[in-house]
Amino acid sequence: MPNPCPPGKSSWPELIGTDGEAAAPTIEKDNPNVKASIVKEGNLVTPDFHCDRVCVYVNDSGIVTRAPSDWLINYVTK
Repeated sequence: MPNPCPPGKSSWPELIGTDGEAAAPTIEKDNPNVKASIVKEGNLVTPDFHCDRVCVYVNDSGIVTRAPSDWLINYVTK
């Protein structure tokens, strides 16, 4: 499935294990076309696709638990 989003970074595996509050601005700096939202593991998010949305999943300690990426990448690879 081709990515219909404009070019730009869309995955941040290097942020796994880092603080979610620090990861979100890093994502938005790397790709100004996206808004990073911190989501606690286990919480539900809307399943609709938006090129401009990146979920930063964190554990109870606020640590990133999986590679933040746009929803399309998460959907296609899961």
